Amino acid sequence: MNWENISTVVTTVLYMAASVLFIRGIKLLGKADTARKGNLMSSVGMLIAVVTVLLEKEVTDTLKEAPAKNAYIWALAAIALGGAIGAVWARKVEMTGMPQLVALFNGFGGLSSLLVALTQYMTDKSINVFSSVALGLTIAIGAVAFTGSVVAWGKLSGKMFKKNITIPAKNAINGILAITGLAGVVIYAMSIGGAADLSAGKIGIIVVTAAYLILGLTMVVSIGGGDMPVIISLLNAFSGLAAAFAGLAMSNSVLVVSGCLVGTSGLILTLIMCKAMNRTLYSLLFGSFGGSAKKGAAGEQKEPRSMTVEDAYLVLEAASSVVFIPGYGMAVAQAQHAVKELCDKLEANGAEVSFAIHPVAGRMPGHMNVLLAEANVPYEQLKTADEMNPQMANTDVAIVIGANDVVNPSALTDESSPLYGMPIINAFEARTVFVLKRGKGTGFSGVENPLFTNDNTVMIYGDAKQTVASLVSEFEE
Repeated sequence: MNWENISTVVTTVLYMAASVLFIRGIKLLGKADTARKGNLMSSVGMLIAVVTVLLEKEVTDTLKEAPAKNAYIWALAAIALGGAIGAVWARKVEMTGMPQLVALFNGFGGLSSLLVALTQYMTDKSINVFSSVALGLTIAIGAVAFTGSVVAWGKLSGKMFKKNITIPAKNAINGILAITGLAGVVIYAMSIGGAADLSAGKIGIIVVTAAYLILGLTMVVSIGGGDMPVIISLLNAFSGLAAAFAGLAMSNSVLVVSGCLVGTSGLILTLIMCKAMNRTLYSLLFGSFGGSAKKGAAGEQKEPRSMTVEDAYLVLEAASSVVFIPGYGMAVAQAQHAVKELCDKLEANGAEVSFAIHPVAGRMPGHMNVLLAEANVPYEQLKTADEMNPQMANTDVAIVIGANDVVNPSALTDESSPLYGMPIINAFEARTVFVLKRGKGTGFSGVENPLFTNDNTVMIYGDAKQTVASLVSEFEE
């Protein structure tokens, strides 16, 4: 066996080891007590994969070339640039900006696959038809993931597309763009085999790239901001799928495995999110749900009752069971640590404390879980809506912190509401409901919430962090 064969065997074994670490790491991420180990294991797998790529013959051969063609110089430069940008973002981004950052990461993943595919097309002239189709699909899916993620980032950050946008005949336009892009893939694939056909191949590449970049924009821009958590998980699946097709085109097994893992996990999460919002994947892709908002009749003629912190303390002191229901407002106020302190005070006072977490609370999947984990809230106290709703009628106090749509009774009773049919946390069934809000405004979807005017609901206006901190102080006196 010569050295080249040995190198091939070693490369294959290392790629298999990296793939096993990816799969095992994601498995361990499914539980809170093993998540840290799973993250470390996946990171080691990625390190092995990157080092293996850098040691492959096609890369090491560039050492003989001029510095401008030395792959290691470019790789180190990219690592330095990306590491510097990542370090700055990691230090500056706040938890309220994390959803936007995740959206951009999805987009960059898609853009990376797109650029890899374009580079492969320009440098590999011996490509076959199968690989050419895989490259075309990589470009298509990566382009959609990139521009779609940029739109999602703009909506979440409020820097772009602040108003609801309706595209006439949106589905027809998207269909034309998709078919046009696929035609570009076919033109590109049919051009393989001769220098005379290279110009046609370039046209095909330009067509598929342009069509699907536009498709990512038109597909996401008309979807309401309240549905962005679902869109983020779907675009995450797209970025993984693009990476998998890139791996097929370049015969890179570890890229196929990692891309498939990201794609399937993102799709599963998307389906879970759709179920949590009573949506279907079809309506997600072809509808414009979440774009309209109507005021419900309930609660419009009544003024919400408010309460002081001192009076709220007296109610909490006598409570034997308390449920916190967090929402995006908790992230905005950065109140998670104060909430943990209040939780400790209530438990010390003899109350049973739980957290009801809705799958779409916040601006990204798992947003509230991440916030509460940051504050060291025990994972066992985090309950799903299905777990908490049967107990809500026996709960003394439900404390809604910055949540709106996920506790809106209109989703159960008002067929005219855009939220109708969405499973919610039944906070209205608790004996007393405290709603911590800055003001009387609606939630992200713009839908009025009749919970705020219920007889068992009182509002505590002000910054959530300061309100909770004041309640903690009352327990300390």
